[in-house]
Amino acid sequence: MKKINMLIGVAFAFFGAALLAAGIFLKWQGNEKSREYLVEVNRIMRGMEEQKGFFMPDLHEMEQIVSVSFLEYTGDTFLENQNMVDWQRTENFFREKNGYGVHIEPLIVENQVLGLVRFEYQSVLDMKGQIWLVEGMLASVGIFVLGLLFYIRNKIIKPFLVLRDMPYELSKGRLGAEIEENKDRFFGKFVWGISMLKDNLRAAQMKALRLEKEKKLLLLSVSHDIKTPLNSIKLYAKAMEEGLYDTPDKQINAAKQIEYLSEEIEDFVKEIVKTSSEEVVHVEIENSEFYLEDFVEMIRQYYAPKCKLVMTELHIGGYENKLLKGSRDSAFEVLENIMENAFKYGDGRRIEITFYEEEYCQLVKIRNTGTPVNAEEIPHLFDSFYRGSNAAEKAGNGLGLYICRKIMQKMEGEIFAQREADGMSFQMVFSM
Repeated sequence: MKKINMLIGVAFAFFGAALLAAGIFLKWQGNEKSREYLVEVNRIMRGMEEQKGFFMPDLHEMEQIVSVSFLEYTGDTFLENQNMVDWQRTENFFREKNGYGVHIEPLIVENQVLGLVRFEYQSVLDMKGQIWLVEGMLASVGIFVLGLLFYIRNKIIKPFLVLRDMPYELSKGRLGAEIEENKDRFFGKFVWGISMLKDNLRAAQMKALRLEKEKKLLLLSVSHDIKTPLNSIKLYAKAMEEGLYDTPDKQINAAKQIEYLSEEIEDFVKEIVKTSSEEVVHVEIENSEFYLEDFVEMIRQYYAPKCKLVMTELHIGGYENKLLKGSRDSAFEVLENIMENAFKYGDGRRIEITFYEEEYCQLVKIRNTGTPVNAEEIPHLFDSFYRGSNAAEKAGNGLGLYICRKIMQKMEGEIFAQREADGMSFQMVFSM
């Protein structure tokens, strides 16, 4: 804020100095311009002195002199022995009229005064008016710039300073700070977004605490439930080791008991995995309807620049605009996950997005070039926490495609994976 205040002060001082300098310069220029007519006056007077008398000069060659007149000298003074008419004529000779300036020069030839020559000249510039005009224009520009700086200060920089520490506070988990509602055109949506982020982080924090509590309770409960079959397995194993089961029938029966108890423990483990995955991945969809054209335009705006940046060819096929069931943002989340997998696991040469209709459903096929996953892995790609053999050295948690299927199913759709000759493809199925 100190810098913007300093900038406003510098701008104010600059325009003040500019106004002063412009006024001084124009006034000096006006003084110079106002004396230029004397050059023409001196040239005419030299001609009359050379011809030893008054003559009417050619005014077409003059830029400032507009008329020349002569008052003849007839006695000791110009006014001696003049009647009233002559007095009036003499007075008018010296008077300014029609807005022109007047300059009087005596015509002297051989030391004898022949009369007075009157020159009427046109002012080149109305410098007073021009000074006010220029300074008014400079003042208007200055007021506009200063107003713009004050607007930026109050509407952009000042609100930003209020919010600048909020992301840092959120990153540290301090979610108690309240954000004042702001309907400003620049920061209204940003403040709303930060507020939503804070609420979501608080909800996620509460959910994480609840899950942590439930996980501990689950582990305690399961550990207690597993102890009984596990102890029984140990007893059967110990008995077999010591040869207590001396007949084949007893040995087979003990083996069956161990198998049964192992399956019971396996069921407990499956329940833990199922419960954990369902709690970790909670998908909420606001189902409505959206146009395919809006969905495709969203894809184009987001991924065309990105593909160009990583030098991957992106081909988006033709389509007919249809109204689809679901949420456009959720559908884009699914496509985004598939596209990111294409960047991560593909060879980066080409990604194709094509559209076709089948059994009253709209299908969106995303195909990328590269090495496909093994055929036996295809049925497991959408399982939670499952990662293919090609993901060993790639970062990830194995939940992306699992979430994609959850989202598509909640939108009354589906998603499938398929091996291609030179890559992988995924088909998103939308209800219409």
